[in-house]
Amino acid sequence: MKLKFSLLFLLISLFTIAQDEEIHSIYFEFDKYDLKQEQADAVINFVKKLDTTKVETIEIFGYCDDRGKDAYNYKLSTNRATTVKNKLVEKGIKNKIIITIEGKGRILIDEDVLDNVPEVRSKNRRVDVVVNYKAVVVSHLGIPQLYEQLPKKPIVGDRIYLDDVLFERGSSNLTFKAKKQLEFIAKQLNKFPNLEFEIQGHVCCTPYHTEAFDRETKKRELSKNRAERVYKYFYYRKVAKERMKTKACGNTQPLGKGSQFDRRVELVITKI
Repeated sequence: MKLKFSLLFLLISLFTIAQDEEIHSIYFEFDKYDLKQEQADAVINFVKKLDTTKVETIEIFGYCDDRGKDAYNYKLSTNRATTVKNKLVEKGIKNKIIITIEGKGRILIDEDVLDNVPEVRSKNRRVDVVVNYKAVVVSHLGIPQLYEQLPKKPIVGDRIYLDDVLFERGSSNLTFKAKKQLEFIAKQLNKFPNLEFEIQGHVCCTPYHTEAFDRETKKRELSKNRAERVYKYFYYRKVAKERMKTKACGNTQPLGKGSQFDRRVELVITKI
């Protein structure tokens, strides 16, 4: 299988980030950028299965192995990306949603560290098709007591999904958009001075009941750190600490609507 894999290029769908992003990798033979019939058919099948009504944009990135000169590899990787783009357009993908076609050149490897250099090189001779899906509005999910902001008449058990407080993979850092939403929610919370709540941190894309690594601390504490980061921001915005508790949920409570909803923090009302 390894020999076949290194000689042929295959279309593989990697559902690494279901719904918000999907990556399809097309592997090429050494020094080639043409599509053979078998692999062209695989690209066509990918297009047939794609729900284009949900696609926001498509990005196409070409790569080469570490052999050859840089200028040649950039040209070859660009040709690979262009070949795949042309096949997608030929089969009905609209040009306007393909926002990037880029040759990245060669991917360097460390031959002294890797066990199977030929196989690694074969995987680097590829094009990645990155499909970015349209955002789903949380209010359309139909989940009881799940809101995008504090209800006018909150009750115990209400969950506040903070749609701008979404995190990069492996990160607990708050973006500018996240801070703006937290500032707004803090003002809402201070209109209900007796309301108490739990800040729940969540992660995606790990085996069930497995906490994720925080790239900054190098520890498996990512959902904990996300919850505590929101706690500190609310405290900075004058929300009394006695009203808040934090909980690390890991990946135990996926919403089942795509991982973009699971790299999140929720507020759960515990007392009115």
